[in-house]
Amino acid sequence: MVQTLSPEVSPLLINEMQIRKARLLLRAIDHELRQQILNYINEQGRTSVTNIYSTLKLEQSVASQHLAILRKAGCVNTIRNGKQIHYSVNYSRLQELQTIIEDFLGK
Repeated sequence: MVQTLSPEVSPLLINEMQIRKARLLLRAIDHELRQQILNYINEQGRTSVTNIYSTLKLEQSVASQHLAILRKAGCVNTIRNGKQIHYSVNYSRLQELQTIIEDFLGK
């Protein structure tokens, strides 16, 4: 939905769906544990949830919940190998986010 905020001035258009998508992505990576998970996956290249939770000393359910958030935001890629899912960093998605942030901050 697009809203007009002030009728006296030229309309300021806000795309609520785009804001929600941006918020989802920023919240996904703005969490210390998810940053640790991303760094670990980056170091390994590709890894399973078992390796993530055992190395980072997490409960399996906690690791899975955080991976689900990263997956939903598109920050990680998944490859199924039988019953196991292997995770890798989606570098293009993170680079896209970095570019948007730099543009927004004027750097």
